[in-house]
Amino acid sequence: MSSTAIKYGGLPKELPTDDPDDVLFNSLYGVRTIELNRPKKLNSLNGSMARKILPRLREWEKSQMANVVLISGAGPKAFCAGGDVAELASQNKQGPEGQKKSSDYFALEYKLDHLIATYSKPYIAIMDGITMGGGVGLSVHAPFRIATEKTVFAMPETTIGFFPDVGGSFFLSRLDGEIGTYLALTSERLHGVQAFYAGIATHYVDSSVLAQLTTRLSELVFKDYADLNERLELINSTISEFSSSLPSPDSYEAAKYGNLTGALREAVDRVFKYNTVEEILGALQKEAESADEKTVEWAKATQKTIAIRSPTSLRVTLRQLREGKHWNITETFIKEHKMASRFMAHPDFVEGVSARLINKPPTKPVWNPATLAEVSTADVDEFFVAPTEQEALQLVEPHEGALDQHYTDYPHAKFALPRESDIEAVVKEVGQEGSKRVIDDVLRLWKNKAGVREKVQEVIARKTVSSDGKALRWKGESARL
Repeated sequence: MSSTAIKYGGLPKELPTDDPDDVLFNSLYGVRTIELNRPKKLNSLNGSMARKILPRLREWEKSQMANVVLISGAGPKAFCAGGDVAELASQNKQGPEGQKKSSDYFALEYKLDHLIATYSKPYIAIMDGITMGGGVGLSVHAPFRIATEKTVFAMPETTIGFFPDVGGSFFLSRLDGEIGTYLALTSERLHGVQAFYAGIATHYVDSSVLAQLTTRLSELVFKDYADLNERLELINSTISEFSSSLPSPDSYEAAKYGNLTGALREAVDRVFKYNTVEEILGALQKEAESADEKTVEWAKATQKTIAIRSPTSLRVTLRQLREGKHWNITETFIKEHKMASRFMAHPDFVEGVSARLINKPPTKPVWNPATLAEVSTADVDEFFVAPTEQEALQLVEPHEGALDQHYTDYPHAKFALPRESDIEAVVKEVGQEGSKRVIDDVLRLWKNKAGVREKVQEVIARKTVSSDGKALRWKGESARL
């Protein structure tokens, strides 16, 4: 990182007031399990839980007996529905002292997320149920992220006067096309297999076989000299054994705008490619006047969605995603901690959390400033000022074998479905031989992974043209002579 040196600090210690049972740890041969255990609170992450998980992850890094870490949530509804924001809003009302406490909570959370993102051992997140906000931080940076039919993914921060944190600057900005910008500004929910096709999850498994999968993982035998990549490859092929038939991404009644394929995906990319919120709203208006009935319906719904969000959050979030494309993984958490601390002192966070989550029934938030026009560039700049040495987030010192602390793309991206850029490279190489050759080549490269064929077919239909009915050319690329 160019401007800020990385600072490392010690591991947190549990406090006497921490709930002893809010996280359960267990062992099954070589598997170490973490179970978030606040089902009545949808397993929302708090400081007590983070203070338990961090030292345990470090302990397992040092143990030769621990081969795989697996994290899940207790109860039938949620993996983890976010951070305990009601508690933070209550602290912020106490002024600078309370806001500092909230900032310290984010430091603890991001320290944990960063350790997961650079962890030296295989880490698997079971996103079975609601996975939002803080729950995304515990899962999305992992090499393996398993969605089930119960998964509901979202980054709803702009609805409460905040921004998509927990490394959102990094993972959202690296999703295909403008999917990340769309999810960040609208908080659109992805259900089940939709999270897999969007690149959020690496695998899709039915929840009925999760117990069998855990048992199978516990039986894996790794050669002593196998490096992290070899271990990850073995785990990948093991999880893939449990990924049988995939449901269609348009089979979710509650998530008709979560199937980010075809015409909807084209509209998302057209609208959310702009670098100002005003231009995005203008593009939505254009779509709302188009001839396609479904696109019109989506555009109008999306206009309403964006209109009720914090204007400050919208401006900060859009800039965050554009700049986050160029941040490395460590820089991401250091910068986001500074942004989160600034939001703790901003009136919109307390207002948004109170209106949406504390007031019964929920009320309409009164944002300050109330309109986009009133949020100046200088206002937004304040969120992106580099932290002073005193303010800078302290991270956990990397253990031997940890991933590069400065990576700018996920080293384990290959375990998810191929990205559009991967498919584009194959089209440019062998597209002249037709779609079958492209599909076969990508399937071979991705070891016949479930979902690859469907994704490649969708991308070919949307992103390529053919002048003779066979040879494919990537749209925008000039024809070969």
